[in-house]
Amino acid sequence: MVKVSVEVGLKQGVLDPEAVTIERSLLHLGFEGVSGLRKTRVFTFDLEAGDRAAAEASVKAMCEKLLANPVIESYRFTVEE
Repeated sequence: MVKVSVEVGLKQGVLDPEAVTIERSLLHLGFEGVSGLRKTRVFTFDLEAGDRAAAEASVKAMCEKLLANPVIESYRFTVEE
């Protein structure tokens, strides 16, 4: 059993309206110096796999088929034993 964490976010150049709204709100609340804010989703789960390579291949397939939209989103993941 391994622990998996997957981060999914919009690719650079893709408009992130929710992040823009949050960034503006932070500035209005007096938090100076905030810029370039991006929103990400994080998925964490346990996975049964024969070995680390099998786990990584499985997580990559999950990301490409369901967890991320590869056209507009990028992802990165960690697998911990």
